[in-house]
Formats: sequence, C-alpha cells, structure tokens
Amino acid sequence: MILDYFLLVLSITLILLGLVGCILPVIPGPPLAWLGLLLAKFTSFCSVDWITIMVMAGVTLIVTLLDYLFPAWIAKKMGGSNWGAWGTIIGLLVGVVFLGPLGAVVGPFVGALVGEMLGKQPQNNTKNNPWLSAVGSFLGFMLGVGVKLITVGVIIYFLIVSF
Repeated sequence: MILDYFLLVLSITLILLGLVGCILPVIPGPPLAWLGLLLAKFTSFCSVDWITIMVMAGVTLIVTLLDYLFPAWIAKKMGGSNWGAWGTIIGLLVGVVFLGPLGAVVGPFVGALVGEMLGKQPQNNTKNNPWLSAVGSFLGFMLGVGVKLITVGVIIYFLIVSF
C-alpha cells in the first residue's frame, strides 16, 4: 500500500513536470508525462489498460519528434535559418527567467528576431527577412507547444478517468 502511494505521488510529479516541459524545451514534457501514466498503471488505484499505454507511447514518440521539426520547418518555409532556431530557444530560456510566464511567449519571438539579425546574410539577399524568419520560428515553437500540451492533456485525461 505504501508503494502504491509512492508510485502515485511520483506519477503525478512526473505528469506535472511533463506539463511544465511542454513550454520549457530543456524538459522533455510528453515523455515525462507518459512515464507518469505508466507508473500509475502499477498502482492499485489506476485501471488504465495496456492498449492505452502503448498508443500513448506511440503518440508521445511522434509528438516528440515533430516538436523538433516544427520550428525549423516553418522557419525555413518563411526564409529562416539556424540562427533563428537557436535564437528561439535562447530567447525562451532568457524570457522565462526574466519575465516568467510572459517570457515564454515574448522570449522565443525576440530571440528568433535577434538570432536572424545576427546571422543575416548580405543585404542583396532578399530571401532573408529577419522579421519574417522570426515569425516563422515563433509559429513553429508555438505549434510544438500546442501539440505537446494537447498530448499531455490527453495523458492527464486518461489518468483521471482511470481512477
């Protein structure tokens, strides 16, 4: 019985960390949340079935891979570079540290813009527009955050209905 409570507390902690990880790129959000769901399966409180666990494992894997592709893909479509992608990540971290939750929205955009301006190609290249690239990096980041939040939300839903 004590092990059940320990696993339940660990499970909820991992899911909450997973929720935070949907916004902070240094924490793997959906994989942590999935691990929390898996641990909950081994308690006497949770009745989630193995099919749900395995389907959510597949969804988590796909979402995690897409999260790395979305920002780069959308930024590239809008003329962005690796400078903008790195600027997005650095801007997010700096924004969250100095502005809290607001920094999670403002930081990636400002970081992408600064990154694109620092890595700007010669002036005769009309394809590299730092503002457009920053918007692309920001949209890709936000798309990734949205998909991760939905995935972790589904994991939380399955955990709640299984009690």
